[in-house]
Parts: sequence; C-alpha cells; structure tokens
Amino acid sequence: MPPFEMPPAPEPSDDEVLDAYSRAVSTVARRLAPVVASLRVSRPARGGTVEGGGSAVVLTEDGLLLTNAHVVDGVDRGTAHFADGMSLRVHLVGADPLSDLAVVRAESSLPPPPSYGDADRLEVGHVVVAIGNPLGLEGSVTAGVVSALGRSLPTRSGAASRLVEDVIQTDAALNPGNSGGALADSGARVVGVNTAVAGVGLGLAVPINATTRRIIEALVEDGHVRRAYLGLVTAPVPVSDEVAARLGRRTALRIAQVVPGSPADRAGLMRGDVVVAADGRALFDAQSLQRILLDEAIDRSMEITVLRGTALVDVVAVPRLLRG
Repeated sequence: MPPFEMPPAPEPSDDEVLDAYSRAVSTVARRLAPVVASLRVSRPARGGTVEGGGSAVVLTEDGLLLTNAHVVDGVDRGTAHFADGMSLRVHLVGADPLSDLAVVRAESSLPPPPSYGDADRLEVGHVVVAIGNPLGLEGSVTAGVVSALGRSLPTRSGAASRLVEDVIQTDAALNPGNSGGALADSGARVVGVNTAVAGVGLGLAVPINATTRRIIEALVEDGHVRRAYLGLVTAPVPVSDEVAARLGRRTALRIAQVVPGSPADRAGLMRGDVVVAADGRALFDAQSLQRILLDEAIDRSMEITVLRGTALVDVVAVPRLLRG
C-alpha cells in the first residue's frame, strides 16, 4: 500500500491575491472614512491669518479627536469636517510636541470611534492603509506595507530640535493634509497617526502602543505630558557574543554623551558605558529607554545597569522633570 500523502494546496492565482488585498483595503476604507475628519485651523500672521490644517481621528464618542501636535501648533481652535458633511468647532485639549500627538475636543458628540490596535505587533511587510485629507481632498485612501519600524523623526518645538522616537515607516502615499490621519492595519484597527512625509515613497506615523496610550491619557487628563530627564545621548550598538549570552539579546545602548550636571552625570554614568537595563527593564534601543522616562520616574531612584569594560556595574540615578 503506498504511503499516504497530503495533496499540496493549490497556489493562489494573481487575481485571487489581488482580490483579497482589494477587499481588505476597501473594508478598512469603509469602516474608517466616517471617523477621520479634515481639521482646519487659522494661525495669526502679520497682517491677518494663515489657513492650515490636517486630519484627525475620532478618539471618543463624546467629542475627543486625536491628531498631530504640529497640526495644531500655535492655535487653540479649529473646525473638523466629516465625510457626511458634518462640521464641528473644536478646541485644543492638549499637545505633546515630543511625541507629535495632540487631542482636540468637538462641541458635539461624534461617530463611534474606530478600534485602536497595538503597533508593537506590526511586522515589516504588513499591509497598512492610510486615511486622511491630503491637499484638501477629504477621505483619501492609500495603501502599502510597513517598510520599517523604530525610526526616529526629527522635529522642532519652538527653538528646540527633538526626535519623535519609534515611528512607523510605510510606503503608503502621504501628502500634506494626511498629518493627523489614521494608519490602520488590515483589520481596520488604527495602529498609527500619520505624521510626515520623509521622502518619495516614505511616510511616517506615530505608533499606537502602550507608551502612546499613556501619553494620550495624560493629554486628556492634564493637557500636557510630564517626562523624566536623565541627560543621556545614546545609540544602539551590538554586543559581543559573550555579553549577548549573558544578557539574552544582541543589542544595548552605548552612551555617546552625558550632559554635565545632569542626573546621569551625578550618578556616575560615563561616555562609553553600555546601558543594558534601567528600572529592572532591559534596554536594547532608544525607544525602550523613552518608555521608562515618563511621569512616574520623576524624582524616583532608578537603578541602571551598565557594561563598563567587561564588568556589569549598577548605579542609582534620580531622573528629574524634563522642562522646556
């Protein structure tokens, strides 16, 4: 009797793959278009006002919308226009330039919000759909894939230049006016807030994850985000095979600079140290450190483990409130 063999599954045709992709994008567009608004704002300028805007996503049915901080920079009021023709006045609740997130409140109730997902579950190659209002064209939809994760986006807040950490890079086409709009996965879950065009074929979005959820909650409750400050400039680096075996991972954070007089300086951290853990949590990139340096870390003793030469050294730092 010949051995039993499972027949191979037939390979899907190009038409079947395309149809599945089209159905996914169409479903996302249908679900999210009603909850992504065009946000119009007016900024004071010499001799009058300058019109600007972007997009915003419904956050709560009782009036809150999520957008980018740079969309509402310098203004406290605007108008949200929805696909069904509804227009509502909105006012600023809070903005956080460091994450490029802001929350505004409408003067009336809103459509039920979309589902919000977890960008930490995204992988390079996942299909994503961007919905916004580029160039004033409301309800525009583009699709693509996640091109990269964990990117940093240079921004300016006043006179200071900062980095928005841990952004999602996608090849879904973005244009001016997409900022503040939704980046969704194939299940129509909002996993990011579109924030910038990095170049031809490169769009960036602030992820929706545990860290940004805390930032959004702080904006809703307090109108701002309190962050802790150590005074370190770091960069991810690979570690040796021996160190990787001890740590259980291949990367850590090398200290490139310690700000004089900072909490890190007072704790004895030095340029060249490789930070492997803080507050009992492993550090392997800039985002893993930023996730720790939020409100609850301010003025609290934090144990930091560094690799100094071949030895693991523990120091205690007390992060202070980040100002400005």
